Amino acid sequence: MGSSSVNNFRLIVTGGGTGGHTYPALTAVRTLRDRLAVGGGTLDVLWVGQPDSLESRVAAGEGIDFETVATGKIRRSSNPLKMMSPANVRDMSRVPLGVVQARSVINRFRPEVVLATGGYVAVPVGIAATRLCHRPLVIHEQTVRLGLANKTLAGAATRIAVSSTSTLELLPESARGAAVVTGNPVRPEVFSGQADKAVAALGLHGFDRRLPTVYVTGGAQGAQQINECVRDVLPWLLGHANVVHQCGPAHLDQLRQATASLPRESAGRYYLTAYVGAELPDVLALADVVISRSGAGTLAELTALGKAAVFIPLATSAGNEQAHNARHLADSGAAVALLDGVTPESLQSAVEPLLTEPARRTAMAERARSHGRPDAAERLVDVILAAAGQG
Repeated sequence: MGSSSVNNFRLIVTGGGTGGHTYPALTAVRTLRDRLAVGGGTLDVLWVGQPDSLESRVAAGEGIDFETVATGKIRRSSNPLKMMSPANVRDMSRVPLGVVQARSVINRFRPEVVLATGGYVAVPVGIAATRLCHRPLVIHEQTVRLGLANKTLAGAATRIAVSSTSTLELLPESARGAAVVTGNPVRPEVFSGQADKAVAALGLHGFDRRLPTVYVTGGAQGAQQINECVRDVLPWLLGHANVVHQCGPAHLDQLRQATASLPRESAGRYYLTAYVGAELPDVLALADVVISRSGAGTLAELTALGKAAVFIPLATSAGNEQAHNARHLADSGAAVALLDGVTPESLQSAVEPLLTEPARRTAMAERARSHGRPDAAERLVDVILAAAGQG
């Protein structure tokens, strides 16, 4: 690498489709930018993604240049004949076009490194980077098992950054030498939360701070399954805890009606909201127990913070990864996972010991913290710089 590249590092980021692929990439970009600035260097970033996508909006919000390439969605099936469905064949035929477009983008931008975080768009860009442009490729996997895109690219990647040591044994033998355990980057603001700020910002003055606080979340859209189970155990739950319930915009009115008849003394300990935005770090600081889905980003945040959690995996997640993620933590006592469907009864029996036995809650929180990697973004930046020969 010439000395000019030390002063100005050029990075192509590719990946997206979901927050799970997009936000770790954004956190890595910000962390790399900060790291370079310390040494007087600058970062030039180009994000290659899909049009009208989450990653296109995130890049625009961050002032990152954005380009698109053709991409094909490959639908999973255990039946090889179904893999050859007309829709799959049509989409797979778009991948070579995407590779050609990506080669042109990479040759024009001349990045030191290409970082791929998963999602369909990463495939053509990663193939072009390694096979045609001979640029270092770092792939980052957020979940325990490699996603389809990263599985496709693993053999050619310069480095494979994984979030969990359990992933190492799942890699093909030939790829293990390239693997590094970094963890899954967590937005730094998650660590800055203050419980008292959540009380002030959300007006939680009816909360009894002598009781534990439960934070219920189904993700940005909310989750009907979680909402209905929590609704059904709410009178019991409010006998033991304060509750912040993030339910998703589509579910707000229905839940408001369903909980309107709560007795006054417990109603003050229940806060219902469609969405938690900038206050999330403060809400997490206030929470003693979290009831949520088990996407990779959620797991990374809750383990980095050391939170006791009850996970209700999304059954339809790709490759059933949410159940896999949750089981991985539950097996070591770092969480409770409701893997065989969830009922109000199973939710109550999972949460009850965490509310009534503080020692058990603390022990689980400590075990969760032992799985956390709060320095994951810094570690991933180390890997990116090393791949460029600047580590």
